Amino acid sequence: MSSIRRQINIGTNPRAVWAALTTVEGWESWYADAARVDARKGGRIVLVSEDDEGNPIEEIGIFLTYRPTSRLEIQWDSTGKAPTRGGRLSFNIARDGDETRVALVHSGGEVLSDEEARAGLEKSWGYAFKALRGHLES
Repeated sequence: MSSIRRQINIGTNPRAVWAALTTVEGWESWYADAARVDARKGGRIVLVSEDDEGNPIEEIGIFLTYRPTSRLEIQWDSTGKAPTRGGRLSFNIARDGDETRVALVHSGGEVLSDEEARAGLEKSWGYAFKALRGHLES
């Protein structure tokens, strides 16, 4: 199974990173235009963003793993238009000196089997991680 892997160090503590990944305010500060988050194992997450034409795209998922300040895993619904559909996101968070290391693995979903779509998603995660760091280091 192919996957996208990203890693970034952020000049903040793991609790701040955790809040950015598990709260409405967090997701809306760096990734989504709107969010609904039931932050617990088995809880639901809905992220809404606009596509290039201004149409809303919903990403709907379930928290499979929820280990505060260390590991978060989301399984995305396989329906809809979101590029994450049918995929799984794993975030690993760890202290790295004075910074926090955030590692992402995006696996599964049909988008990863299409080279052009995969390249677009990989680029999007690069921008998203820069936005996350920008938000948390500001």
